[in-house]
Amino acid sequence: MQITFYKYQGTGNDFIIIDCRDIDKNLFTTQIIKKLCDRKFGIGADGLILLNNKKGYDFEMIYYNADGNQSTMCGNGGRCIVQFANDIGIHKAKYNFLAIDGAHEAEINEENLIRLKMQDVDEVETNATHSILNTGSPHYVQLCNNVKQINVDKEGAEIRYSKAFEKNGINVNFVENIGSYSIYVRTYERGVEAETLSCGTGVTAAALISAHNERGFNEIHVQTIGGSLNVDFTKTADKNFRNIYLCGAATFVFKGSVNI
Repeated sequence: MQITFYKYQGTGNDFIIIDCRDIDKNLFTTQIIKKLCDRKFGIGADGLILLNNKKGYDFEMIYYNADGNQSTMCGNGGRCIVQFANDIGIHKAKYNFLAIDGAHEAEINEENLIRLKMQDVDEVETNATHSILNTGSPHYVQLCNNVKQINVDKEGAEIRYSKAFEKNGINVNFVENIGSYSIYVRTYERGVEAETLSCGTGVTAAALISAHNERGFNEIHVQTIGGSLNVDFTKTADKNFRNIYLCGAATFVFKGSVNI
């Protein structure tokens, strides 16, 4: 069967997106998705996203990692699918879509950036060396110096596959403060099993940990290898996080067809 696909990227985190409203999603087996995402023998991508109909929502986002397995929420993928929806004629002042972690709101602002609302975060485990939290996907956040010198593939894999996380694995973020309200983030992504140029839920997790105000509104500028993002949120008196927004560009790259 020949299908049309679209390639999008958000700060270098790249995705194959397929309009699945008139296609049986069961066609996309683990092996097919893995092959499509393969950078040598397929189209190449960090993940594959299906846009599907969903009653009560503008659409449903179904996300798969490059290993072919359905995964937890992808923030950059969420931004890309909103841009894709707009590009194929689903025009909304505010989008309301369903992902694996629940409902999300999003909008395309006056600068043509995608502003995506993430889930509230109530539980953060913090110790002397790192923090652990779930921003739609589980993340390990480690503050460090000279983040550009870190071997992310090596050190990230050691943490991701360590005994503490052997059951489900975890995404690993190395974070350096580079200014009063700015951080640099590098992420080893579970399911890709390598460093990616950017990770939306990882950037969000890193920004929350880097909150400069103990209470109230925070806005963090985040630099990644793939580009810049902004995260704004409110930190409550009981140290929970509300009204979390991830904002950045999502870009159409090319369109093609493939036999599956």
